[in-house]
Amino acid sequence: MDIATIIGVISGLGLITASIFMGGDIRIFINIPSMMIVGGGTLAATLIAYPLKEVFGVFKVMMKVFKMEKQDYTRLINELVRLATIAKQQGVLALEAESKKVKHPLLKQGLQMLSDGFPKGTLIKILVGEITTMQERHKVGRQIFTEMGKFAPAFGMIGTLIGLVQMLASLNDPSTIGPKMAVALITTFYGALLANVVFLPMATKLKRRSEIETIEMKLMIEAMVAIAEGENPKVMVDRLKVFLDKQIKEQLEKNMNKSSAGGARKAA
Repeated sequence: MDIATIIGVISGLGLITASIFMGGDIRIFINIPSMMIVGGGTLAATLIAYPLKEVFGVFKVMMKVFKMEKQDYTRLINELVRLATIAKQQGVLALEAESKKVKHPLLKQGLQMLSDGFPKGTLIKILVGEITTMQERHKVGRQIFTEMGKFAPAFGMIGTLIGLVQMLASLNDPSTIGPKMAVALITTFYGALLANVVFLPMATKLKRRSEIETIEMKLMIEAMVAIAEGENPKVMVDRLKVFLDKQIKEQLEKNMNKSSAGGARKAA
């Protein structure tokens, strides 16, 4: 589970709820018709804007926001160096057996293509195409959440207008003006809450997850190209560092120095 997402959702809703309790009765913030206008209207607009399959598929995408996959670039690069070393020492045909051991689909595909003797140009074209396909797939889910973040406040405003019309229609009874005004404003509250605590933050988190996955896939492709060119594994590491930020580079160098020192001690 992604602790940051859980903390964000709980703290956001918790602080809002606490402020409501401190200011009065929470029951005045519970209004079924307002929920129907904002929730139903947002869903209806989303169904109009996107195909049914994509809308229902967004619930599967939503789980990615709460699911945390640990990003260990050092471990990935060490694995790529190991594969490059095998190819250098035993030939690319040895990568066919290694492809059956790896889990990542892109890395598996790249190793199989190398062992099958695909030209470097074809290898790059196909694997880069896989990245593009992945990004487009992620983009759809992210766009749906972004649009829902726009629809929710709009339907909140529609609910407010409905409430104001109903309030103005009963101006002959001043005692109802206050309660009806409160109900009219609650729909705006619901819309703003859904947009800024749920939909838009989820779209941003999905964008970041897609960027991280893209970096991983680029590392794999660069390693596959280096293997196809017969490059020395140590030189390949320098090519892979280009995709990493300064902090990760320093951590990688530190870990690799430790590994080298450990190997030297064993040899001694």
